[in-house]
Amino acid sequence: MKDGNQIMAESLKNQGIKYVFGIMGHPVIELALSFQGVGLHYLGFRNEQAACYAAQAYGYLTRKPAVVLCVSGPGVLHVTGGMANAQVNCWPVIVIGGSCAEDHEGIGGFQEYPQVEACRPYCKYSARPPSASLIPLHVEKAVRLSTYGRPGAVYLDLPATLLKQQVPDDSIANVMPCPSPPLIFPQQEMIENAADLICQAKKPLIIIGKGAAYAVAENEVRNLVSSTGLPFLPTPMGKGVVSDNDQHCVGSARTTALSQADVILLLGARLNWMLHFGRPPRFQSDVDIIQVDICAEELHNSVTSKIAIQADIVPTVDLLAKALNKRHFKIDKVNPWWNKLTIDGAKNKKMMQRMADDTSVPLNYYTVFKHIQEIIPNDCIICSEGANTMDIGRTILLNTKPRHRIDAGTFGTMGVGLGFAISAALYCRDLSTNKRVICVEGDSAFGFSGMEIETMFRYKLPIIIIIVNNNGIYGGVDKETFQLIQNAGESTQVTPPQSLTAETHYEKMMELFGKKGHFCTTVQDIQKALKLALQVTDSPSIINIMINPQADRKEQKFSWLTESKI
Repeated sequence: MKDGNQIMAESLKNQGIKYVFGIMGHPVIELALSFQGVGLHYLGFRNEQAACYAAQAYGYLTRKPAVVLCVSGPGVLHVTGGMANAQVNCWPVIVIGGSCAEDHEGIGGFQEYPQVEACRPYCKYSARPPSASLIPLHVEKAVRLSTYGRPGAVYLDLPATLLKQQVPDDSIANVMPCPSPPLIFPQQEMIENAADLICQAKKPLIIIGKGAAYAVAENEVRNLVSSTGLPFLPTPMGKGVVSDNDQHCVGSARTTALSQADVILLLGARLNWMLHFGRPPRFQSDVDIIQVDICAEELHNSVTSKIAIQADIVPTVDLLAKALNKRHFKIDKVNPWWNKLTIDGAKNKKMMQRMADDTSVPLNYYTVFKHIQEIIPNDCIICSEGANTMDIGRTILLNTKPRHRIDAGTFGTMGVGLGFAISAALYCRDLSTNKRVICVEGDSAFGFSGMEIETMFRYKLPIIIIIVNNNGIYGGVDKETFQLIQNAGESTQVTPPQSLTAETHYEKMMELFGKKGHFCTTVQDIQKALKLALQVTDSPSIINIMINPQADRKEQKFSWLTESKI
């Protein structure tokens, strides 16, 4: 005889699940212990949302889902924000929620809530196994649906009565491990048409999205770029599929590349708000899009693609490179299009360099990131969130390898950073490497999940947390001004909504664990702190960098399209 707890734990193990992130409590206390009993790795978090962020980041890094465990009622509701983020970002994750005992439903049971229905809008599949003996069927389906097609979130509901239910061993469904997702090949005719269109283009461009990173398509995409000389532009999490240092990267000429390209090869990126929906004035009105996406429903979204290919990126790019090579297609750097991109990129680099060279105190974003970039290893994984902290940081903190940048993503979610960093550190530990994880946070963003620093200590994760502190959301005020404001009247009426307490010493959280953090106001402070933090291998570090509260980014011709222009 086995109960639901044991069956669930064994089913996850059988499906190749390695990590469970969560918060234990009624009715999943025994379930958490059962996980460890069968050899699963369990990490307890301080907040269910952060646990869900960690689990989905692990899914993104490995293409294999991790599990989130939460208690009933409020615990499940806390997870839904994380589920929505995974669903929008297209990352696999499996959420397991305890729920009210079935014989207490409808009469006011403890933490009773319609959890299956509540989770359905945020995931691909939401269900409650009807009996303990059928749990293996639902676990296999959860793994399959979270990874097949467009990846996403899955929810399984486990009432207390189901977890305690005892069933004979021979009645338990025998389910094979879920096979890897099938590889979808493109139609050869579409490949030939795409190759012809690229050959005819005067200003071609590749846009590399995080879908290419998730697809582990770096070898094929790098070969395409090097063999054709095509310029490429990575989206934030597409960075590193081809190195940011590659001569064909036109990130510094983003505006020119997007607004003047006449043919765009879209690899695992969506024409959503981050790419201005593929519409003017950010794009040419007559630009031809060659769209490659695993999801048929995404094809022709926002604008009609000239060629829409539903297929995996790996075989598509491989076949396309071969087709272009047969046509002897290659763009050299003396091409007028390349000349324009190079000149405009150099102008932007010069402007950013001028701002980065300003080391006067209080520091600005560009100076801070320049001197961080000079110290950190070039193969580290960077997790980042915050408004200007994230946006400016991605232009200066370079990625040379794929899946080495994780940030707020398509959903623009704040609070993801520390959870993402925890998963990244586990990923590095699994690879038995000395690779480091750098978690770059705005001070506001850090506040969402700051107590996960305790989780990092508990599991001995050497994550370097860098807080770029401007005393507010987008920007606050200096300490003297803040004190004047606080003394000017009722604080709820005079304190600017975007302000946080000036010069908060977040680094002192390290003292809770008998360690010392770093408070930085100068370039020399930053460099010293980073060098010391890189020597720590068994616990996290916090580097709190004060910058000018009014520091801003260079003027943007096209900012993120987060609000309607109607």
